[in-house]
Amino acid sequence: MTKKIILSAILGLLVTLTSCREEFLQSEPTETLSNPPAQAKLYGLYQMMVNTGTGGTTGHDDYGQKGYDLLSDLLSSDMVLSGVTYGWYRNVANLTAPVDYTQNTNYQPWRYYYRIGYAANDVISGLGGNEAVPANNTDKFAMGQAKAMRAYSYFYLLQLFTPKYDPDAKSIPLYTDTSVISKPRAKQSEVYAQIVKDLTEAIQLLDGFSRANKGIINKSVAQGLLAYTYAAMGGNENNVKAAALAQQIMAAYPVTSRSEAVFSVDSGSGGGFNDLSTNSWMWGYDISEANGLDLISWWGQADIFTYSYAWVGDAKSIDLGLYGSIRADDIRKQQFVTIDEVAPTPANPLGYVYLPATQDGDYPAVPANKFYAPGRVIGGQRIITSDYMFMRSDEFYLLAAETLAKSGSEAQAKTILKNYLSNRLDDTSYIDALSGVALQKEIYLQTRIELWGEGKSYLAMKRNQATITRGPNHLFFMGQSFNFDDPKLTLSIPQAEVNNNPNL
Repeated sequence: MTKKIILSAILGLLVTLTSCREEFLQSEPTETLSNPPAQAKLYGLYQMMVNTGTGGTTGHDDYGQKGYDLLSDLLSSDMVLSGVTYGWYRNVANLTAPVDYTQNTNYQPWRYYYRIGYAANDVISGLGGNEAVPANNTDKFAMGQAKAMRAYSYFYLLQLFTPKYDPDAKSIPLYTDTSVISKPRAKQSEVYAQIVKDLTEAIQLLDGFSRANKGIINKSVAQGLLAYTYAAMGGNENNVKAAALAQQIMAAYPVTSRSEAVFSVDSGSGGGFNDLSTNSWMWGYDISEANGLDLISWWGQADIFTYSYAWVGDAKSIDLGLYGSIRADDIRKQQFVTIDEVAPTPANPLGYVYLPATQDGDYPAVPANKFYAPGRVIGGQRIITSDYMFMRSDEFYLLAAETLAKSGSEAQAKTILKNYLSNRLDDTSYIDALSGVALQKEIYLQTRIELWGEGKSYLAMKRNQATITRGPNHLFFMGQSFNFDDPKLTLSIPQAEVNNNPNL
């Protein structure tokens, strides 16, 4: 309790300083990385994905890609903000920020993804431009990474800032060179076409590339991004393409094992989702003390075993409606628990009491057995050394099943789904009877369960055109339903862009 009081004082001071010092910078893509070599620029590009402040603010919700993963998880309503002691994400959970273009919730991802896109343009320009074919492997692999990163940035901008796939609708400005002249909003079809072109070329350019670490995009990651792009556009032809790409990834990577998926209180091992070396992880970042992450981090916002917001009142929980849909024989039901803190005893030296997620307590329905800092001491991880995950193979086992089912290959979809779920369930025979919409809904449900808290539920919600209903543990809109294209679930082009781009 003493530690909580101390941290409360620190956080209160930081919140005050943040509100006084925050600068609402221009959202036009006017920045580049100064180090000339392509490899150095790419390093800076990847570093932006984990750095704080890359969304142009000093907010404690501004910490790179994982910040927008958490933002989108809250918008999907599968993640619940269980407390508002400090207020971060309150305006997301109550759905006021997306429809208010003055809010930093809209500005941060806009600025972050355009910074990524512009930095990628800078690398591409330095290697000869969009149509250049580098003469040596070093430059070829750098070009492939840069094109994949540009596509990544525009893919996420489209998902967050457009309500649904509509090829003729105006969307966002598209920049493919280093010019800083403001551009009008392009049609979705134009932006998607550029994403597909970039990723198709990246896959070719990265063929044969052996990366130094998983923080670097390789061919498989580019294939994954392209699979997501085709699936987001939908339609039979695109779903067939998405399924083919997903199955190539399946052939290259194993699934996350049962023991890797959940912590066992009895054995004291398993789960964590904190180690980049996990075989199923395709893309992520090896976080070390050198990164300087602490309070302002995904782990700080999501993990009660980290010294930050989740620990002291703003825990992130699973929607109890979703939790209730997890089958009793599913090991993933054990990922979520309620924890009470009591007086330590010799038999319970930490003083933690683990309760079913449906019960109330100090930390209700938290993912304490899925995500955790290795020490598993509540409020214990002060300097973040737990790794960040951006993509893992399991996503594509489920995406293959989804897109196969949607494109008419139901038997193959069911085989993939059953084989995958055999790593999670005792009995998968119920899947045999599913077909049509029922099968597609089951795959969507399993995607939400498996990828909870990983920034993928929002993408699945939009491409499946789902209606979400908030469970009984939400602080706002409890029991209410929202269609996937409700304006409250899509971000607004921020005020800074509206003010600074006369061509919008």
